[in-house]
Amino acid sequence: MKALACWFLLGFVVLGQPKRSVEEFKTAAGAVRITPIRHASLLIQAGGQAIYLDPSPGDYTGLPPADLILITDIHPDHMDAARIAQLRQPATVIVAPAAVVKNIPEAAVIRIGEPKQFGKWKIEAIAAYNIPSKPGAQVYHEKGRGVGYVLSYGGKRFYFSGDTQNIPEMRALKNIDVAFICMNLPYTMPPEEAAQAVLAFKPAIVYPYHYHGSDLKVFEKALEGSGVEVRIRDWYY
Repeated sequence: MKALACWFLLGFVVLGQPKRSVEEFKTAAGAVRITPIRHASLLIQAGGQAIYLDPSPGDYTGLPPADLILITDIHPDHMDAARIAQLRQPATVIVAPAAVVKNIPEAAVIRIGEPKQFGKWKIEAIAAYNIPSKPGAQVYHEKGRGVGYVLSYGGKRFYFSGDTQNIPEMRALKNIDVAFICMNLPYTMPPEEAAQAVLAFKPAIVYPYHYHGSDLKVFEKALEGSGVEVRIRDWYY
């Protein structure tokens, strides 16, 4: 009996697929489904198309090939060449800031203030960078290199912060329905600062992501009573 149980467990680990949450949002153009994959990587599905944000190391078992790949920055937790090659098909479109395109020349450059259209999706690049704590302090994400994205579909607006802090460009966002906000030190920002940014532009729903090592209870507590719905999901299973 024990041998049978061990065989069953081994079969589940080897053959089974990871347990992923799938978040669904209704829009005028149909449902949008967002699947957390790992850390900063996720899958967006709508209208029969699959969009990947920041393909990186993780388990992509059972996930579809990409119609569109969006990349925010040059670091390997956002831009992994092997994972991109795995997800690509001949018609896959890759969109990224100029610093990424230097490494992936087949990608199309997106610039802040120059939105792109992909089917029913409008894609806008949003600034993403660190604010030096003092002169000479190390900056992991300098201004002008990486981006976040606002994706619009069927009247809904989805924001993905990329690697950033509580910058004026984030605080100035308007009419965001769903936001994915990064937090982790020393690379982006602590949960308290992330909550302050969310309070400034007040999305209807916020998901912490890219949060390895952060105390999400601090983030959640800071947004209590704000009218922003906080949804915690496991990005590190």
